[in-house]
Amino acid sequence: METEERILTPPARGKRTRRVRGIIFLRDVAQLGFTAFGGPQAHTAMMLRLLVDKRRYLTSAELLELMALCQVLPGPTSTQTITAIGFRLGGPNLAYLTLLIWMLPAVCLMTAAGLSMSYLDKDMVARLVRFVQPVAVGFVAYSAYKIAEKVVHTKTSVALLVTSALVAYFFQLPWVLPLLLLGGGLVTTFRYRKMPRIEHKEPLHIEWSNFVLWLGVFLSAALLGHYTRLLPVRLFENFYRNGSLVFGGGQVLAPLLYAEFVEFKEYLSGPEFLSGYGLTQALPGPNFAFASYIGALAMREYGVGGQVLGALVGAVGIFMPGTLLIFFLIRFWDQLKQYRVVKASLEGINAVSAGLVVAASFLLYHPLPDTPINLALVAATFLLLLWEKIPSYLMVLAALLAGAIL
Repeated sequence: METEERILTPPARGKRTRRVRGIIFLRDVAQLGFTAFGGPQAHTAMMLRLLVDKRRYLTSAELLELMALCQVLPGPTSTQTITAIGFRLGGPNLAYLTLLIWMLPAVCLMTAAGLSMSYLDKDMVARLVRFVQPVAVGFVAYSAYKIAEKVVHTKTSVALLVTSALVAYFFQLPWVLPLLLLGGGLVTTFRYRKMPRIEHKEPLHIEWSNFVLWLGVFLSAALLGHYTRLLPVRLFENFYRNGSLVFGGGQVLAPLLYAEFVEFKEYLSGPEFLSGYGLTQALPGPNFAFASYIGALAMREYGVGGQVLGALVGAVGIFMPGTLLIFFLIRFWDQLKQYRVVKASLEGINAVSAGLVVAASFLLYHPLPDTPINLALVAATFLLLLWEKIPSYLMVLAALLAGAIL
């Protein structure tokens, strides 16, 4: 019995350690879900600080690889990235819990906004969040600095960073981002001979189940929506289709949703749409949670129960396709990286990713009033993050408190 206990104890201890680590990771995800303001670029900065620098769940290079991988795919980039991290740490179960905890705060808040749209004081919301926006820009600037510091080490990488930052800054089109990432990877691919050769590669095994599921849901939703004409089914199809085809995050998704749900289907008015979109920018978590707001307003004729159903349909429809696609790709990504051509391409992809974050720090600042206060908040946030003594969420809470008091 003693021998058996000795044999079984280490695996049991290892399993318990993984469970505790998973719980700590989910707690960190919840912290990000409530405090990650500013869209995907600011989310990346906070993930870099909490998940990489503090917790060391992965390296900064690995985070950049996942981020670049998700930017090439359609769907919500930051959601796919943090879900992929959960998958790598604990498999599908932890990944699903990660997705749920990450999106739940924003989805609940936007559902509540859709339910109480008539009672929202838009001026009060604008005053409350006016200091959060420059703080978010500070997060993005810090992210750009840290990423460039850790992944840009050659003249080729510097050239790719500068070029991609300039192109992304002057050409703000949805197809530009994946093309830049693919182009950057192609440039450094030709240096594959400098990479160490791996003699014993794991065979590349592709599991197609998640891809088949994504395509099956896509086609089934289209057919069911056409033949049943039920509004919840049609809403699910609309959101699933947009989530499957949009590149570039919430900023690119918004005009597509406006054209479909405001101009074409008239489920909500232009002012209602813009009010909800502005509120989304002021809330933490994924911008794709905007779909739950639209779903709630689209179902307002069916009462509160119908609106909650509409919000749920919108959230599931918009987040599901990107999740299925990243689950498909992440399963064989590590095997794919064994090949020198792919490994060499990561240098260019990482450099371009850094350039995109640099461009984002300027693009996000432009809509803000160019005042000494906003400039000071951006600089102060950047310096405090460098100091590494104050948690990110305290900075966000301080900005919200200042907006409520001043």
